[in-house]
Amino acid sequence: MEAFDHFTIVVNDLEASRRFYIDLLGLNEVDRPAFDFDGAWFRVGDSLVHLILANDLSGRPGPGNQQVKKASRGLHFAFRVPDASHAATLLKEAGVVIVDGPKQRPDGATQVFARDPDGWLIEICSV
Repeated sequence: MEAFDHFTIVVNDLEASRRFYIDLLGLNEVDRPAFDFDGAWFRVGDSLVHLILANDLSGRPGPGNQQVKKASRGLHFAFRVPDASHAATLLKEAGVVIVDGPKQRPDGATQVFARDPDGWLIEICSV
């Protein structure tokens, strides 16, 4: 294996998700090939986040009904930021519900869990 390339999530409202990932998380949108379905790509370091607008071939948006008792142990993906506590404040001010945190992991990193517009669980962490 050379590197982690990308992950894809299916979304209901491409513009709402675009605003969330650009305006709130600070991701940079990059050019996307001319697929025959709507979506958006974002660069995170050397990797990409792919959004796909829900369609008849994509499956449903969101993580489904996971029976997890603690959010941090369920399906999620994480973005590293300089200050996770500050990021949590900005997310709250924007009306995003914080699911858990800010809190410290045993290794000293700070983590915050929030949901995107389609319910995907996002971890924001800082070391």
